[in-house]
Amino acid sequence: MSWGTDLWDQFENLDKHTQWGIDFLERYAKFVKERLEIEQTYAKQLRNLVKKYCPKRSKDDEPRFTSCLSFYSILNELNDYAGQREVVAEEMGHRVYGELMRYSQDLKAERKHHLQEGRKAQQYLDQCWKQMDNSKKKFERECREAEKSQIMFERLDNDINATKSEVEKAKSQLYLRTHMADESKNEYAAQLQNFNAEQWKHFNTAIPLIFKNLQDMDERRTVKLGETYRSFAEVERKVIPIISKCLEGMVTAAKNVDERRDSGIVVESFKSGFEPPGDFPFEDFSQNIQRTGSDGTIGTPKNDPGKPDPKHAIGKAKNKLWLFGKKPKFPPSIPPPPLPSFPNAHFQSPKFPTQRIAQCLNDMRTVKSKIPSFRGLRRGWSVKMAPNLEDLSHLPPEQRRKKLQQRIDELNRELQKEMDQRDALNKMKDVYEKNPQMGDPGSLQPKISETICNMEKLRSEIHKNETWLAEVEGGKQSTRSDRRPSTDVNHHAPHGRESPEGSYTDDHSQEHRTPPQPDPHEFDDEFDDDDPLPAIGHCKALYSFDGSNEGTLVMKEDEVLYVIEEDKGDGWTRVRKQSGVEGYVPTSYVEITLEKHSKGAVTYI
Repeated sequence: MSWGTDLWDQFENLDKHTQWGIDFLERYAKFVKERLEIEQTYAKQLRNLVKKYCPKRSKDDEPRFTSCLSFYSILNELNDYAGQREVVAEEMGHRVYGELMRYSQDLKAERKHHLQEGRKAQQYLDQCWKQMDNSKKKFERECREAEKSQIMFERLDNDINATKSEVEKAKSQLYLRTHMADESKNEYAAQLQNFNAEQWKHFNTAIPLIFKNLQDMDERRTVKLGETYRSFAEVERKVIPIISKCLEGMVTAAKNVDERRDSGIVVESFKSGFEPPGDFPFEDFSQNIQRTGSDGTIGTPKNDPGKPDPKHAIGKAKNKLWLFGKKPKFPPSIPPPPLPSFPNAHFQSPKFPTQRIAQCLNDMRTVKSKIPSFRGLRRGWSVKMAPNLEDLSHLPPEQRRKKLQQRIDELNRELQKEMDQRDALNKMKDVYEKNPQMGDPGSLQPKISETICNMEKLRSEIHKNETWLAEVEGGKQSTRSDRRPSTDVNHHAPHGRESPEGSYTDDHSQEHRTPPQPDPHEFDDEFDDDDPLPAIGHCKALYSFDGSNEGTLVMKEDEVLYVIEEDKGDGWTRVRKQSGVEGYVPTSYVEITLEKHSKGAVTYI
């Protein structure tokens, strides 16, 4: 079945059919393009979703719960899944869409060439037919003229009145016309023979060859479409194993969720190390009541008026604790048994000495003066107190031990780096001493001295932190406990005395130390600002900042902080750590991103 033989007279229809084939191929290419754009958009949206829910805090602040880690693993697997969708889009664009567009251009050029060849062959055949037709018409015309000349000659020849010259002239004219008719006949025969030959060649050689080429082109187009259909499916089939691994990773992450381990992490994170409070002692307030009666009257032994009741003193200290923290919930008290009625007994109203009342009022004033603002308590203590908390005494024992241990490990790592640097410098110095042409040994001495100085500082810091760690592990309270904030006063110290701030101390002289005096109006409006300032954006630390000045905040490089107050033109920005501690950092040290619609403070995990 060939187009050249079966469709020898369907040139126009074949022209339309081949054009339709190319249009259909380009239509399929457009479909592939839209499909890969969908894949690209899908992958982009998946990546944006992963980026939106990925943690924006540092690794040290990351939750260690298995549920959180599993969720982050799922996000990573989803990110890989999005990458596979991008691979699908890229392969479709390269192997299918791009190939189709290049092939379409080649098809258009090839079709144009074949059609031009067909039109040229047809034009040549038409030209041959036109020459043959002209020769035919000329032969017909010359024959008619020869017939006229013959009729004229015969008429003059039979006319007796015609002169001899007229007859001769008609005869010569007849001869001329006859000769011209013979020549036209020969020319017509030659043109007819040539046209027939060209026509046979046209319909048996030229056109079949051109139509065969068009048929081959159309069949190749069909084969190419089938190959691209298969490539369209193979592109996605190749990524299915990787996608299956991503899904298996998600299932594995789901299986790794361990509720017991999460509960243990909660205990490890928030365990304070304090002992539960003991039983409250009975406080006898009837010891100052003077009773009169017989010798059988049941009385209460009186204490020496010169010695204060230690139980009463402990109760008074507990009352002070309530000013700083949440008032402890006591078990429902058992009502005292009714006093026995004695008809002869006479009771007197209790007497409170004036000095004791004055002492109570003085204690209340002292306690109020030592109460920091609730604003400072809510925001992780006042920034003015932050430099005094180097020993982490504001933390519960267990949390303090963990933080100190982390700090010691970090300092040891820094010390090891300094020691490695010192050894490297010493080796370089020895090389320079043996080979002076390589460098001056004296140029390394300042750097070696600086490294040794850094090592001594680190050793001093390690020793200081190890001393604090030993105090915690030995059950001792730090001698700097007067600098603890009032957030730890809910814990009861069974022995010793408690300072008004709620910290435990054995130093009697520290009871009379005067703490920093707060604003006289700060206590009055302490409930006006219970909530922290809302975050108006976030920032990323470009450099580390030691925060040695009063009111500043320590930050590490790449640490993410919340912006709560913009720079007022003095070069400082007020920020908050994710732990809730606030302070100021240099504006040039951070990269700030402000939110257009801030909804308030951020809730921390």
